[in-house]
Amino acid sequence: MNIYELICEHLKNGKGGILATVIKRTGSAPRDVGAKMFIGEDGKTFGTVGGGRLESDTYREALKIMNKGLTKVFSIIMNAQRIEEKDMLCGGNVDVLLEPVTARHLAVYQQIENCLENRKRGVVVTRFSGNTFAKALIDENLNVIGDALDSKTITQCKGLFHEKQAILTDGVLADPIQLSFPLYIFGAGHVAQFLSKIAKIADFHITVIDDREEFASRERFPDANTIIFGDFRDAFKCLDFTGNEYVVILTRSHEYDAEVLGECLKEPAKYIGMIGSRRKVKIILDHMREKGFSSEVLERIYSPIGISINAETPEEIAISIVAELVSVRNAKRAPDQPDIKRN
Repeated sequence: MNIYELICEHLKNGKGGILATVIKRTGSAPRDVGAKMFIGEDGKTFGTVGGGRLESDTYREALKIMNKGLTKVFSIIMNAQRIEEKDMLCGGNVDVLLEPVTARHLAVYQQIENCLENRKRGVVVTRFSGNTFAKALIDENLNVIGDALDSKTITQCKGLFHEKQAILTDGVLADPIQLSFPLYIFGAGHVAQFLSKIAKIADFHITVIDDREEFASRERFPDANTIIFGDFRDAFKCLDFTGNEYVVILTRSHEYDAEVLGECLKEPAKYIGMIGSRRKVKIILDHMREKGFSSEVLERIYSPIGISINAETPEEIAISIVAELVSVRNAKRAPDQPDIKRN
């Protein structure tokens, strides 16, 4: 469940709360601009703006303005010099916006949730200067849902749909919707079960594919968004590839692994990882070369898969794989700098 889904549930049940958003960060603060935490009027929280004193101060300040229809911006300086001091040791400063969550903007939150569910881009605009509080969503077609926006603001937001971070300008926060990333898991064994669970927590959109009906089941994969039962090769007809997809190959045999890998290499996936020993990987890569795949194409493959943590159990292997997925997803590089590959 994402934060906007939870907000919609609260509002539909006649409850409100406070949405806290990091709007400015300097130094080594724990979370980036755009990090969010929802504090319900029942006192329960969802999400995080950084933990520790930052989180506790945000919670306390939110309770002060709860149900008062007020917005507030407060700053936290994390410049403690010793463990014994109350301030955090990060050495950075953070500004946090607290805004009221009320039924007035339910349509906005619902549309944000709809964008997240259907992988549609948009920009959430929050105006909080002076005594003004307004909130709206600009969708990909430049439709405005929520409070009215002037043409200048709409024009300025046109170029923000693919930005990775919220932008603050003169009391207006333009916050691009951050879409979750599709993860296609081929194979529905034990590692896949834990991978689905952990990757879901890391905000991946999970699709599990297997040709065994008893394995490709909702009982085994309650966290998966989609489960496909059928032939591995045929499954590609049901999958979108736009260049942002992550693929993990965990089938029950090297023949199926090679079959899936061959199909994946024809697609513009962001990440292609395949489990297996170095011997198995070498044999499959040699087979791919015999089928005509170039060394440049094969360099896209992450295998052996996962970050090295001496993993042994299915749970540990899943953790190492998700760690690698997150590492690739969060890698910061120049536009013309390729991803780092290894095999």
